[in-house]
Amino acid sequence: MTGEGVVQEVRLDHFLRASRLVPRRTVAQELCERGAVRVNDLPARAARRVHVGDRIELTRGARLIAVRVIALPSSKQVSRAQAPTLYELLEERVLPEVF
Repeated sequence: MTGEGVVQEVRLDHFLRASRLVPRRTVAQELCERGAVRVNDLPARAARRVHVGDRIELTRGARLIAVRVIALPSSKQVSRAQAPTLYELLEERVLPEVF
């Protein structure tokens, strides 16, 4: 954070929760532990710092969601209407089942 109060980075688990890509921060942490979250094509831990312009890929069940960070939350609580303004949806698809 800079002196002007502008957020330049935020933890990955906080971003996923604020953007409502996951329902709870603990879910984000569990997904990171399982390797289901990648940032800029690298596996990411929950404490990884996220910046504007980063690409986040999230695999939940049989769904892959890829987003680009376009804004960072200025607080932990983000309104339902504001949450989608934090990212740009790049890709959303159903993954093929593996037997």
